[in-house]
Amino acid sequence: MPNELLSTDQTIALATELPEWTILNGKIKREIKFADFNQAFGFMTRVALVAETMGHHPEWSNVWNRVVIELTTHDLGGLSGLDVELAKRIDALAGSLAGSN
Repeated sequence: MPNELLSTDQTIALATELPEWTILNGKIKREIKFADFNQAFGFMTRVALVAETMGHHPEWSNVWNRVVIELTTHDLGGLSGLDVELAKRIDALAGSLAGSN
């Protein structure tokens, strides 16, 4: 997907396309719980490597076994194809780790 703002229809379709994510205030958000801090931090490291290759970086936080991720394209002022692509890659990484919810 190109680095363009999503249309209203594309944004509505995200509920089906990215069911683990919620849409709020021009961002998509996901919270993932892991077995422990080590697993959560390892996941964040994997996401950081993917995000860096894309040149698109998440807003996120980590408290012990919980990682909260928010995605938006700041320079466009909303959601873009980059956010969707990064969310899909994050879902794939989360799905490959035992103990994630």
